[in-house]
Amino acid sequence: MPNTIREVEEIMHQRMPLVAKSCVPWIVVAGLLLPVAANADDIAERLAETLQVNGQPMPVEQVSATPMEGVYHVRLDNGESFYSNADGSHFLVGDLYQNADNGLLNLTEQGRNQERADALAAVPDSERVIFRGMNSPKATVIVFTDPSCPYCVRLHEAIPELNERDIAVHYMAFPRAGMGSSAATSLERVWCSENRSEAMNQVKQGQTLATTANCNNPVAEQYELGKMLGVQGTPAIVLPDGQMVPGFVPPDRLVGMLGLENE
Repeated sequence: MPNTIREVEEIMHQRMPLVAKSCVPWIVVAGLLLPVAANADDIAERLAETLQVNGQPMPVEQVSATPMEGVYHVRLDNGESFYSNADGSHFLVGDLYQNADNGLLNLTEQGRNQERADALAAVPDSERVIFRGMNSPKATVIVFTDPSCPYCVRLHEAIPELNERDIAVHYMAFPRAGMGSSAATSLERVWCSENRSEAMNQVKQGQTLATTANCNNPVAEQYELGKMLGVQGTPAIVLPDGQMVPGFVPPDRLVGMLGLENE
């Protein structure tokens, strides 16, 4: 389906200029947070069934209440999301913040992280390429990778150090140029190899695998999953809490992000 959020923004600009001007991250003042109405679940269910734009039903995956009374978080089946009032007559595109005692808390990003963590947890180890050290890992990161990406190669070179520090790295496939690219073929050959970790080592060194790419492999599925989860480039590192960190991260910094500095 076309970019629904972009269509919504264009419609808001044409028909609801005051709302369109408000399409920036929301800052919610703690004193204005109201209890969620008792019938919020019923309203969310009804909104999921009736939400339309230009008379066409929207591909709604989930609608849930927010801490703001009368405001609902709408998630579409392509991963996009926005906020709506109870009857679907007004939309806001942006992030919802709570003005907490320790500063602003991005509730929208928190939700994205949880959704990302849940989606990745559903991918079995048998569909990943796993690098782990001798000891039981203290933390595991999931990395969407592309063998043609120089910074992916650089991160791969750091894996022995990460493993020594008890950080496991689980690879998932994300050919940046799409499924028709040579990188996609290389990744399919990795997943079709008897020893995937050794095959990944070889492609990261620029070698061409002799293994056929014609096997039942999850590369295309993981590529689509990555796009749905917001991956725009590689490497894309996903921390255990679902937070996504784009680009190469030096081992010391990654250790700090994982809270393992003193271990």
